[in-house]
Amino acid sequence: MKILALSDRVVEAIYSARVRNLYGDVDLVIGCGDLPYYYLEYVATLLPVPVVYVFGNHDKTQYTADGRIVHAPEGCISLEGRSVVVKGLILAGLGGSMRYRPQAANQYTEGEMRWRILKLIPALLLNRLRYGRYLDILVTHSPPFGIHDGSDLTHRGFKSFLTFMRYFKPRYLLHGHKHVYRNNATVSSLYHETRVVNVYPKRLIEWDGNG
Repeated sequence: MKILALSDRVVEAIYSARVRNLYGDVDLVIGCGDLPYYYLEYVATLLPVPVVYVFGNHDKTQYTADGRIVHAPEGCISLEGRSVVVKGLILAGLGGSMRYRPQAANQYTEGEMRWRILKLIPALLLNRLRYGRYLDILVTHSPPFGIHDGSDLTHRGFKSFLTFMRYFKPRYLLHGHKHVYRNNATVSSLYHETRVVNVYPKRLIEWDGNG
């Protein structure tokens, strides 16, 4: 299975008819946040595959050219705070960033993110009973603390993601949020049994079932 993961920036080649030639063989598209809703909707229209997503810290109500108010990308599947099975893959999503503005949408304190994880646990336990594993891929916007994150509060990762990976052992954690501008920047790291990947702005992942 081939997965196209996107985050944070519109890629011109993907937001064009070329996307069919370049990525027509992908089986799943994953949005890791801070993407215009029209971008994910465009991909969902041109590629006949499921498009799943979480929100980033900049995602909010958006307006279309014809004046419609859009609260989420239409025709796509939200992973926010829940687990779903798509094409045999068990996915779960925890979008948003560390809280750096009071009351801002899609921003969370460490305690708030821990609470979101706690609410997700019943679904993960059910996955374990049904499929023999908790999940395959955790989709986030922010990275885990100390892995691909920044020193400033805005880009600091969540410590609770480290605990999540140790207990629930997803094969992958896919995130965005931290923009990468250097060719030698670390974008893929192994934490216990989980491969953590910064997908900014796009990344192809070959899923063979073995992580």
